[in-house]
Amino acid sequence: MTALPQPGKLLTIADYAALPEDDQRRWELLEGNLLMSPSPTPRHMIAVARLHSMIERQLPSSLRAVPDVDLDLQLAPADQPGTSRRPDLVVVSEGELHRVETEGGLLQAAAALLVVEIISPGSKRTDTVIKRGEYADARIAHYWIIDLERPTSLVAAHLAGEFGYQDSGEVTGVFEANDPFPIHLELDALG
Repeated sequence: MTALPQPGKLLTIADYAALPEDDQRRWELLEGNLLMSPSPTPRHMIAVARLHSMIERQLPSSLRAVPDVDLDLQLAPADQPGTSRRPDLVVVSEGELHRVETEGGLLQAAAALLVVEIISPGSKRTDTVIKRGEYADARIAHYWIIDLERPTSLVAAHLAGEFGYQDSGEVTGVFEANDPFPIHLELDALG
């Protein structure tokens, strides 16, 4: 991203998607406002890479795990200021990847089966409260929150109707689930 929009201008998702790539900073869009955060730590990125590898090899062939990618939460009409987050990992269908390749734009929340965030030192409240609410509002069926503090833990939340996400608490050691797809994760291997 070489040129930022003029101060005070609220961006739509299309405005945000049209900005040039920026390999120096990590950007998100919150209700039309650009938010910049520092790049994740090497430990965080190693955990993302390991998680991606574990999940990708267990996915059905019609699904893909995509790390560190913009996700349009679709919380506002296209002509209004938008919200786009950049989760550590998103699982979507091959069809959604094809849509982005042919039509452009961002991955859309409606197509996300799973979003995963790995907590960073400065993101605990954002990941466990703010994004949890935003992802539930975006109707993303499954949201996993991973904390790398020893022991590594995972909270697997799923939509529970109008009440947002419901979960069964933190899991350490081994995480297994059948929904949204069969998965077995050795959590200690992430850290």
